[in-house]
Amino acid sequence: MTLDAVGLEVMGHAFAAIAEEMGLVLIHSAPSPNIRERRDCSAALFDADGAMTAQAAHIPVHLGAMAESVAAVRGLASPPRPGDVFILNDPYTGGSHLPDITLIGAVDIAGAVGGYSVVRAHHSDVGGMRAGSMPAGAREIFAEGVILPPLLLTPEVERMLLANVRTPETRRGDLAAQRAAVERGADGLRALGARYGWPAVREAAHDLMDYAERRTRQTLRRIPAAGLTATDWLEGDGVDDRDVPITVRIDIQGGELHADFTGTAPAVRGNINCPLAVARSAALFVVRALLPEDVPTNGGVGRAVRVTAPEGCLVNARHPSAVAAGNVETSQRIVDTLFLALARGSVPVPAQGQGTMNNVTFGGQLAAGIGQRGGGVTGGWTYYETIGGGQGATPNAPGPSGVHVGMSNTRNTPIEVLEMECPLRLKTYALRRGSGGVGRWAGGDGVVREFEALAPMELSVLAERRRHEPAGAAGGGHGAAGRTILNGTPLASKVSALLEPGDVVRIETPGGGAWGKPEQGDAR
Repeated sequence: MTLDAVGLEVMGHAFAAIAEEMGLVLIHSAPSPNIRERRDCSAALFDADGAMTAQAAHIPVHLGAMAESVAAVRGLASPPRPGDVFILNDPYTGGSHLPDITLIGAVDIAGAVGGYSVVRAHHSDVGGMRAGSMPAGAREIFAEGVILPPLLLTPEVERMLLANVRTPETRRGDLAAQRAAVERGADGLRALGARYGWPAVREAAHDLMDYAERRTRQTLRRIPAAGLTATDWLEGDGVDDRDVPITVRIDIQGGELHADFTGTAPAVRGNINCPLAVARSAALFVVRALLPEDVPTNGGVGRAVRVTAPEGCLVNARHPSAVAAGNVETSQRIVDTLFLALARGSVPVPAQGQGTMNNVTFGGQLAAGIGQRGGGVTGGWTYYETIGGGQGATPNAPGPSGVHVGMSNTRNTPIEVLEMECPLRLKTYALRRGSGGVGRWAGGDGVVREFEALAPMELSVLAERRRHEPAGAAGGGHGAAGRTILNGTPLASKVSALLEPGDVVRIETPGGGAWGKPEQGDAR
């Protein structure tokens, strides 16, 4: 039976509520600040065929690539059995980058696999050459951490992973939280089946995906786009400091958007490369931004999106290219490039936001008396965060300030938590006033966040928009470029360094671009 409009709305919210509950279980159970405070994690439900039924409102770069993870598990030589839980992080077999560890539970419905409960979380260390596993300058994936192809999660697999990380107890706790979230998703699906009957639940999932596809195609048919092209640049790869182009051509025909990245640079020596799944995530995000708010986000949206790129290029890299920054920074630039192309077709899209996640990683070994959680704890420690900035203005509103933009949707880490957990002191945390572009509608302001090291430690920063400003739209002014400063000396966009007690790292994030030319007397 096909659901009517009321039935679609009810079942859509029911599936989404389960995904949201999965996320809450994970957030409230995880010991690491990156998951517990920043909420750098995502949850979704998939049907037995591997199509997304519903997602929580979490991280776009996580969610858009999750289908690849489920497909990797379903493609194993031994098919998933009801109740199995799998783990993976391999970017070339369903993952995004190594710190993002994905758990996939095959949901047992009356002795058969009725669907999949999936959670992905960024772990603040998975081994590799630098504490935090986000090293600037990595030249191959082996330097970025331990690689997990799709594996049945057993105690032996977990012990192997924990033996290769700097913070095994925290990782153990985060994995336990992920397992609990996966089980919450399975319980939610079974409860839904018990209430409505499993055949009806399964059919409702299919109807919701068909509905999302229809609505997506209807929207895309109203957008005139043929041969829209754009190029934007990444600011070096952590090894070479030259600009690296991303080129896209967009064609919309028959209600389908095709993004072709022919002309994009070949894969580079550093770690701004990414698998095609990340490029597809960015295209899905852009399409979702064009849709009305009431369209459910599920596998039906993706049926109207096609992404192609030459094999071996920056956005369709091959093993063993390094990819840590590709997931967080290249994904942002892909979004910028896609929006830039659409703007040239008179599609009303926002001005460019900060276009970077401003990834900052600290870590090291704690000496006696300089510990976490109040001092006195020794051993390895790691800390990772991304920092918000200015969002671009739209044709009818200014851009918000101090927010995560594009492919990120995380929160900040409260100062109190950071200083309690790590040997760091926050000297400054404030909006970067005046960094947003000036125009009819102003761009949002960036952020200033200043860290003082209280112990010897390693630092890695992966960022963008340090020399190319976020562009305004329709004659609006550009946002200010960001800066990374160590003890008063500006650094490159991507850098690793060793810090001593008293060293100060200052991050000034970019502002967003403005929309429209300023009007006389207009203070917006």
